[in-house]
Amino acid sequence: MIEALLSFSAATVALALSPGPDNIYVITQSLVNGTKSGIATTAGLISGCIVHTALLAFGVSALITASDSIFYAIKVFGALYLLYLAYTVYKSDANVTFSDNAPKKSNWGLFKQGVFMNLVNPKVMIFFLAFFPAFLWNTADDTISQFFILGLTFMLVSFLIFSSLAVLAGSIKNFMTKQKSAGKLMKWLQIIVFVGISIYILIP
Repeated sequence: MIEALLSFSAATVALALSPGPDNIYVITQSLVNGTKSGIATTAGLISGCIVHTALLAFGVSALITASDSIFYAIKVFGALYLLYLAYTVYKSDANVTFSDNAPKKSNWGLFKQGVFMNLVNPKVMIFFLAFFPAFLWNTADDTISQFFILGLTFMLVSFLIFSSLAVLAGSIKNFMTKQKSAGKLMKWLQIIVFVGISIYILIP
């Protein structure tokens, strides 16, 4: 068991550090709104993983991915939600301002958005289905408990890595506040990230 968890943790670290839609989104939020916003987003994204873990453990994920129509509907819904987020950013003020008094989404709002983004991304479901079973240490025993142990390990390791990225990106924000064109740049960076993730979800 310990050997399997260590191997799983090492693989999770490598995956969390690899450029992907989730860590890019966390970095973007930290650059625009600061470290706390990045960590709140991270907490939301990671919290959604408990749902995917439960679906995997009880076999629901396998049933969903086996149905092309249901799986495609989830992909389209997730992509539309992200495009909606991109649109709301586009309709916001022409320049994202870095002022501490500027209105921005609350940490609770970012947490909820992170949870929802995780849940409507069907590729997370596929990832769990492909990744987790390889690290079960006893397939003849209680696999449900093993899946939940792996899920919690994945959440803890990913949270630590993503939070570290949020801190690093948040520190750059202090530099960005001094750049006149930084606000517009950050606005379009958010739009590109949202649109990019929606395309990523739709690609087979």
